Amino acid sequence: MAVLSKVIISALIIGFVTEISKRHPTYGGIIAALPLVSLLSLFWMRMEGEKAAQLSQFASGVLRGIPATVFLLAILAFLLKIHVPFWLAVCFGILGWAMFLYIQKIFLNILCN
Repeated sequence: MAVLSKVIISALIIGFVTEISKRHPTYGGIIAALPLVSLLSLFWMRMEGEKAAQLSQFASGVLRGIPATVFLLAILAFLLKIHVPFWLAVCFGILGWAMFLYIQKIFLNILCN
């Protein structure tokens, strides 16, 4: 029952953001940029008994993913603006995201050593 509740609540939030985005794309984007998934995930993890240390590690992982996500969205916005087909733009965005994460990992390893 808990899994079904999580799926329903999460789907409702995504549906809500999508409906706002249809009418007001800029506001929909701003709402989508809110840490909805992160906060929902933290909430569900806490409700399932995860300890503060695990929640902290999760939050740190989210922070590490933010720059790469910004890069993905910048690629996507640029490519869509110059009329690259949506799915191709998404593929380039994901590729850029993965490359950014890889470079970030190398950079962080150099800094930490």
